Amino acid sequence: MTNILPVLDRASANVPASLDRLFELVRIKSISTDPAFKPECRRAAEWLVAELRSLGFDATVRDTPGHPMVVAHHDAGKPDAPHVLFYGHYDVQPVDPLNLWDHDPFDPAVRDAGEGRRIITGRGTSDDKGQLLTFVEACRAYKETVGSLPCRVSILFEGEEESGSPSLKPFLEANAAELTADFALVCDTSMWDADTPAISAGLRGLVGEEVIVKAADRDLHSGYFGGAAANPIHILTTILAGLHDETGRVTLDGFYEGVEETPTQIKAGWETLGKTAESFLGEIGLSIPSGEKGRSVLELTWARPTAEVNGITGGYTGEGFKTVIAAEASAKVSFRLVGKQDPAKIRDAFRAYVRAKIPADCSVTFHAHGGSPAIQLPYDSALLSKAKSALSDEWPKPAVVIGMGGSIPIVGDFQKMLGMESLLVGFALSDDRIHSPNEKYELRSFEKGIRSWVRILSALAAR
Repeated sequence: MTNILPVLDRASANVPASLDRLFELVRIKSISTDPAFKPECRRAAEWLVAELRSLGFDATVRDTPGHPMVVAHHDAGKPDAPHVLFYGHYDVQPVDPLNLWDHDPFDPAVRDAGEGRRIITGRGTSDDKGQLLTFVEACRAYKETVGSLPCRVSILFEGEEESGSPSLKPFLEANAAELTADFALVCDTSMWDADTPAISAGLRGLVGEEVIVKAADRDLHSGYFGGAAANPIHILTTILAGLHDETGRVTLDGFYEGVEETPTQIKAGWETLGKTAESFLGEIGLSIPSGEKGRSVLELTWARPTAEVNGITGGYTGEGFKTVIAAEASAKVSFRLVGKQDPAKIRDAFRAYVRAKIPADCSVTFHAHGGSPAIQLPYDSALLSKAKSALSDEWPKPAVVIGMGGSIPIVGDFQKMLGMESLLVGFALSDDRIHSPNEKYELRSFEKGIRSWVRILSALAAR
């Protein structure tokens, strides 16, 4: 096993030059959603390829119908080393409204944030240019110190993550053999707090549904027809209200099939994080948890499935008042999934539930809005254990294993299309203002993120 102390020392000594490279990348205006910046997206991909080639990677720009991918490969120092695929994205969000930025979003700098904190400012510093470069700079420290990498490393940098990744699935499908590794490493997530690194072991899946209930063939006068004609808003709201029982559980038939209880020791670890209903909900002006009774807010948001109404329309919603019974009403409903819940079965159960409650002289139609299963890394995974130990060696507080309430489609694609588990380790903080004006990345996160990947790669290489 390589003595990593010299590698860590080199990583820290390289920070000024690493920052210069990050600044170069941030100055490239790789806004993927705006066609005006298409040349800039290609320039970012070409810049990354040049950097990776300088480290000995076989790196290429791969064209897609949208923005290009960056693919790179590097052999390990020993033949039996594990093969990892590292994923990040070089594209960034638009910067509007520009007048809310304190500084030019594409003129990065290190600034004093008070209380001894120094931050790197600029669009993409946290999401995801600064994060992906933590891994590249860790590889640089290895190459400059020992001349090789401890693992066989493949890299996939995407240029369309911030615009829905339209080219990603076809690219993975076409290049599956080349990109398949023992497991994937993803650096696009956050720490628990400034001193506590986190590994996201679970991501909830998602099912989106739009439901439209139609009654009369036109809007009706509520005085003339009220009390006799079916009101689709009444019908729809009754259906939506019935999605949960008095304990907060979802009422769809078979909804909890495939939902497993979180291990007691994991829940005990979450309790030590000090996140109460009051502290969690107080940030948004609430205090009383919704959802299933008798569960903590972290369990509710990380490890339990949900049914949420995201939007509802019907009738007159303009200024003033109009006494009509609407001809139709619609709602958008999403389900967050955990464990082995099947998105197709959840969709079918929801539609069957709705259809059973529609009066015979009314009708209902549905529109699907995506569906993906949950992702769960086994809590006893050796991969997770090694990464947790490596992170705990670097940061002031031991690493914690958390869940994520949202979904990261790339992780599901890696599992479903390439058969790979993913290790999600990120060094962003909740106040990094990603997607907002004045995005920043902690200088400490950048340096210790580089050092963390040095440690993780070493740990993964150990048999």
